[in-house]
Amino acid sequence: MNVGVAHSEVNPNTRVMNSRGMWLTYALGVGMLHIVLLSIPFFSVPVAWTLTNVIHNLGMYVFFHAVKGTPFETPDQGKARLLTHWEQLDYGVQFTSSRKFFTISPIILYFLASFYTKYDPTHFILNTTSLLTVLIPKLPQLHGVRIFGINKY
Repeated sequence: MNVGVAHSEVNPNTRVMNSRGMWLTYALGVGMLHIVLLSIPFFSVPVAWTLTNVIHNLGMYVFFHAVKGTPFETPDQGKARLLTHWEQLDYGVQFTSSRKFFTISPIILYFLASFYTKYDPTHFILNTTSLLTVLIPKLPQLHGVRIFGINKY
């Protein structure tokens, strides 16, 4: 390990989601979460699917839209300090392949959860609310916007 050696990326946080095997690892992680929830004896299949969807979307919201900054020391004069991971992803360029993947994946999980819960109204409302909490912040119109000043600093 070369301590103190500069890397070629200005902000490595922007490229991590494009690294080789990241999407497969992500999908396997969601699958493992679902298998673990299915293995709990008192969870029915609809409850396991709803919990998978809600836990996934909660984690995605926290990781992509709530936490700001970067775990790396960057030479960008603190610009990344005020941006969420979603805003840093692909240097803020909209509609890249990784942004599309991370927008489509909760939608696919939502469809699966809705199908396996047989569109039960309670599960449907929970799954829809969970989906909207991760899709709305991903809109290009909300890039860099802090609603009511929440998460401004």
